[in-house]
Amino acid sequence: MAGKKINVAIVGLGFGAEFIPIYQRHPHANMSAICQRNAAKLNEVGDAFGVEKRYTDYDELLKDPAIDAVHINTPIPDHAAQSIKALKAGKHVACTVPMATTVEECRQIVELVKATGLTYMMMETVVYAREFLFMKELYDKGELGKIQFLKASHQQDMDGWPNYWPGLPPMHYATHCVGPVLALTRGEAEYVSCFGSGAIREELQAYYNSPFAVESTHIKFRNADLSAHIYRSLFDTARQYRESFEVYGSQKSVEWPLIEGRPLVVHTAKRPEPEIPEEVQSPDYAHLLPEPIQRFTTGGVYDEDDHQHLSFTQGAGHGGSHPHLVHEFVSALVDKRSPYPNAVQSANITCVGILAHESAMQGGKQVYLPDFTFEQ
Repeated sequence: MAGKKINVAIVGLGFGAEFIPIYQRHPHANMSAICQRNAAKLNEVGDAFGVEKRYTDYDELLKDPAIDAVHINTPIPDHAAQSIKALKAGKHVACTVPMATTVEECRQIVELVKATGLTYMMMETVVYAREFLFMKELYDKGELGKIQFLKASHQQDMDGWPNYWPGLPPMHYATHCVGPVLALTRGEAEYVSCFGSGAIREELQAYYNSPFAVESTHIKFRNADLSAHIYRSLFDTARQYRESFEVYGSQKSVEWPLIEGRPLVVHTAKRPEPEIPEEVQSPDYAHLLPEPIQRFTTGGVYDEDDHQHLSFTQGAGHGGSHPHLVHEFVSALVDKRSPYPNAVQSANITCVGILAHESAMQGGKQVYLPDFTFEQ
C-alpha cells in the first residue's frame, strides 16, 4: 500500500460509533467527520472520540471536499437514498446491510458505480466473521473438497425494536445468511424459491401486509451445480439469536453449533470408515490486519458493555468482523481494487432477500435475479 490516507466520514452513530476508533487507528484512514441528526448525541460521541468535524445535516457533509468516503450506518430505509446521494456527490460508499429495500434502488446504485468509477461496499459482517474466515480458509486450501451444499440461518427476536422493525418480512433483512452462502465460493444467485411458514400476530402483519413467522428460501447458483438453503425469523418464533453458516463438502463439512458460544463441528471423510466429527474452536484472524486494529477482533469498541449497540451485543460481537470490514474497504480504496462485496455482488446478495419474499407471497414461485446483479 502507498502512504495515502482515506478521509472517512461516519453517518449514523448508534451502531456506527463502533467503527470510529477502528478508523482512527487504521494506518491508511483519517476519521475525518461524523454525522448524526441529534446534535446532543453527535456532540457526545464527538467529544468521546475527539472527532472535531461534526454534521447534523447529511447534505452539508456531502459538500465537504475533504471527505473521500462515507460509511453509512443509518436505519435500513435510508441506506439506498443516502448511498445514491453520496455517489452523486463523488464520494466512495461503505454501507451497512442491506444495500437497499427495492430491486430498483439496487439497480440505481450499481449503475452509478459503473458511471462514476467510485467504490461501493456493503459492510456484511458475517463474511468477515472469524467462523466464516475459518471455513473460507479450508475452502481455499482445498480441504473441503467439492462443495455439495450450503445452509445458513439468521433468527432473532425483534420485539421491542423501534421504527420500521415491527412486522418486517424476514427475508427483507436476509444478508447475514445470504452473504456467507454466496461468499464462500464467490458465487452468484440465479433464482430463488421461498416458502412462508406460520403467522405473526395480526397487529404486526398490518405494517407490511406480511403474515409469515418464518421464511425459508432455496437459492440456485448461477453457472454451478450448487444450491443453498437459508431461513429467517424475526417475530413470534422462540429461538436464541443465531447467525449460522454451514458448508458440506466431499472431504470435510463444517456445522454451526446449535447453542451460541459452543464450538463448530468439523466432519472429516475417512472412507471406507465412517466420517469423524470433531469440535473445533474457530481461530481468530487478527493476523490478517494491520497491528493497530488487531485488538478489535476480540473486543468491542467500548469498554463498558452498556454502551455497546444492541445488535453488536446480541450478535456475539459480530464474530470480530468490524476491523476486517474497515480494512477491506480502506485497502480497496488505497490499492484501487474492487472490495468484497462490491456493488454488483451486494446487489445480488440483497436482491435474493427482496425477491425471496416476493416468491413467498406467491406460494414459492421461482423468481430470477436481474442481469445487473451478475458480474459480466
